[in-house]
Amino acid sequence: MTNKPYSVAIIGLGAMGMGAAQSCVKAGLTTYGVDLNTTALEKLKQDGAYAVSQSAVDFADKLDAVVLLVVNAAQVNAVLFGENGLAEKLNKGAAVMVSSTISAQDAKEISQKLTNLGLIMLDAPVSGGAAKAAAGEMTVMASGSKQAFDKLQPVLDAVAGKVYNIGEEIGLGATVKIIHQLLAGVHIAAGAEAMALAAKAGIPLDLMYDVVTNAAGNSWMFENRMKHVVEGDYSPLSMVDIFVKDLGLVNDTAKSLHFPLHLASTAYSMFTEASNAGYGKEDDSAVIKIFSGIELPKKGA
Repeated sequence: MTNKPYSVAIIGLGAMGMGAAQSCVKAGLTTYGVDLNTTALEKLKQDGAYAVSQSAVDFADKLDAVVLLVVNAAQVNAVLFGENGLAEKLNKGAAVMVSSTISAQDAKEISQKLTNLGLIMLDAPVSGGAAKAAAGEMTVMASGSKQAFDKLQPVLDAVAGKVYNIGEEIGLGATVKIIHQLLAGVHIAAGAEAMALAAKAGIPLDLMYDVVTNAAGNSWMFENRMKHVVEGDYSPLSMVDIFVKDLGLVNDTAKSLHFPLHLASTAYSMFTEASNAGYGKEDDSAVIKIFSGIELPKKGA
């Protein structure tokens, strides 16, 4: 390796992408930020990004690696292969870390297109929430070649607390993430159902929250998301519509394996009902709003 500085572009500066980009800056990587949101670009520039833009094409020839933290497979494909697509402008041998939650099939198809262009892909979904992303402690569940892991080592060192190597086959990382999202979605839905029942029974929700978070029924998702319900604050860190998508992927995966998923199916229906009722762009804890006949805390009340 020469001592040439390592250059990486983070595409998608949402809750996770912004933290990942900040972590790359802190780790001393030459970090480029890409998003359509100019406020996010401005913030990352102030935090020390080398350059920011609404399109990675502006600096494609300078990049060793690209990390995609956009919402879904359609966005990954649009960035890489759409009009003015990034993939064919990257240098041969550059690594593309696809960290969006997508199906195993989409991961394989994207990988094949990248391979045809002489690029390397790591199928590398992430978890941990905005706080862990900002601390450079995301959990990465990745699959791909040794070459892909090696090429992306500086990025993985910067953004991850734990990196799980799931295997060489593209799609395995995506599948592990989808199984994880089954739990995440069901835990939020179950937490919402419990808090709704507490509201109906006249138990103060802050008290209920306190009891559960100090008892055996707690989960990371209950503790994190039901706090939003207690505070009456549904500012979206992760939206209801994300879980409509992710639990949809869970159910698609089960369908392809002819496997029944009783709880995931119900949770999917709950998030879909919340989205249909107009809460799709609110925080995913807003799934509690599907329950009628209860009073929920209001922000600042």
